[in-house]
Amino acid sequence: MRLLCIPVEPMAGRTWEATDVSALLVTGDRDQDLTVRGLSVAEYRSFLADRPDVSFLQYPSWAEVKDQWSAERVGWHLDTGELKGAALVLYRQFPGTRKYFAYLPEGPVADWADPDVDRWLGPLLRHLRRAGAFAVRIGPSLAYRRWDAALLKSATGPGRKVGDVLATEVDSLGSAVAERLRARGWRRCGGDGEDADAQPRYVFQVPLAGRTADQLWSGLNQEWRRNVRAAKKAGVEVVTAGAAELPEFYRLLRITEERDGFRLGRSLAYYERQYAVLNAEQPGRMRLYLAVHGGEVLAAHTMITAGRRVWYQTGASADHRREVRPSNALQWQMMLDAHALGADVYDMRGVPSTLDPHDRPFGLLRWKLGTGGRVVETLGEWETPMSGTANHALYRAFQAYLARR
Repeated sequence: MRLLCIPVEPMAGRTWEATDVSALLVTGDRDQDLTVRGLSVAEYRSFLADRPDVSFLQYPSWAEVKDQWSAERVGWHLDTGELKGAALVLYRQFPGTRKYFAYLPEGPVADWADPDVDRWLGPLLRHLRRAGAFAVRIGPSLAYRRWDAALLKSATGPGRKVGDVLATEVDSLGSAVAERLRARGWRRCGGDGEDADAQPRYVFQVPLAGRTADQLWSGLNQEWRRNVRAAKKAGVEVVTAGAAELPEFYRLLRITEERDGFRLGRSLAYYERQYAVLNAEQPGRMRLYLAVHGGEVLAAHTMITAGRRVWYQTGASADHRREVRPSNALQWQMMLDAHALGADVYDMRGVPSTLDPHDRPFGLLRWKLGTGGRVVETLGEWETPMSGTANHALYRAFQAYLARR
């Protein structure tokens, strides 16, 4: 995980109308102070149960996946004791010290529409400082900008990036929160470089709410529909498998990494642990899909479900028999299953920001654009050191340590 961050400037010309931020006015219990304290697993799960749009990275099980991190669950409480927000906090110890880097992946789960962000961040920072943190990284799960697939397909060209294209939609709340964090000294990790975030800043989402399966099919471009039909005609069978098939998934993943020139750096044991703990928390939370042709597994993808959201997490495929389009068959079935589960969004996770057809990473974006969804730039991850000279020095040393790894 890279943690190097650089300051960024506000986007020139970004404005929003008063009507766009009317929901940000202080009302009701926003006048009360908030305090942060630890939560039991039962308290935390009860809070998440009423919030179906929370990322799976904020569920208690994720702490068990990250075995090199310690963790705690915290909550924001009103003076009355009512729980108003929560977060899973991961702690990574700085070697040779008793100090920690605190990380809230795609969290916290807070009322970001409250214009008084200090009311939320102040108690959090005080709690983390008491826990021994010298710096903290948060990842508010808010959208920043969105681009429709058709718009980006028409904007491809040498040297072009997604951010060069005028967005289909700019999220007023995401923009407001970014400015508030920046004004308080928080730094957006990596500036405009999406690879500095631990979680993808640019993601691809297919809206499912209010759409029929036929409408999802119509949303696919001609190439995708042709490939799904080709897979069916060739006899590709899509099946769900269990933990026993994870070694086959991992074998294909290593082939994919070699072919496509990337390295996730995760072991088979990592995926076995993830499968075990996510499904122990809720059966079916993590699923393994296989595309089988002629008795051979040609592709394997993992899917995660939490609340009313579904994520395509990791995909792998063989180098041969690609003409039978096993990955298209898998994705279409996973999309249908997500729809049948009542999900509002099918999130295909990260995409590169390049729109240059000659850039190797563009192939992944082009493939996902064919589903007819949209690219979403999230608010991204933000960092700040705790107050004090020693914490600032340790934060700089931690960045240097990670840069050398």
